[in-house]
Amino acid sequence: MRYTAFMSGRSTTTSDQAISAVVLAGGRSRRLGSDKALLELDGQDLLSRAVRRLATLSDDLVVVTNAPAAYEHLALGVRFVADERPGQGALMGIYSGLRAAAHEHAAVVACDMPFFSVPLLQHMRQESAGCDVVIPRLGDLLEPLHAVYGKPCLPFMADALERGRRRVVTFFDSVRVCYVREHTIDRFDPLHAAFLNVNTAADWQLVQEMVSRPELE
Repeated sequence: MRYTAFMSGRSTTTSDQAISAVVLAGGRSRRLGSDKALLELDGQDLLSRAVRRLATLSDDLVVVTNAPAAYEHLALGVRFVADERPGQGALMGIYSGLRAAAHEHAAVVACDMPFFSVPLLQHMRQESAGCDVVIPRLGDLLEPLHAVYGKPCLPFMADALERGRRRVVTFFDSVRVCYVREHTIDRFDPLHAAFLNVNTAADWQLVQEMVSRPELE
């Protein structure tokens, strides 16, 4: 049975428990022709930027990558974790990172989302009690790479992957999912820039134009 709820934006049951942070660093992009994690924005590569910002949220930082040697020179002070089975997409990355996480819940972001919202993730952490997944919802669209996942998801993720079902949301029917409504998202990120990721040269140009906006730091 599926359990769903909406986050009101005003906490009635809060969780002050520690949370892990997982960054998905997928490596070389076919469309950009380079490793997105190493693209430099405002003088810092995207992976280092993500780790620096997440360090204010968590004491347990995990980077999921199948090429850790490419990032060792960054001296990030994180744990590198490989996908259990490479080439299986974002769900495998989330599964591998969550499985390695030291805490019961993990905030998951992609390294190519330079404006992910730490305040929004902090709010989602506080609202994670009683939820296996806390995920932003904009209309009919969900953002699974700016979400909080709990370890009770692991067996259902594993089952979906074994069945060849790679969409992140494919296991949601089996767990307790709490949605963050748009009006709550707007409190923390009125531009919805947190959900912008870099897939193309045009995306990268837009990110570079937006980085100087003070509300995005």
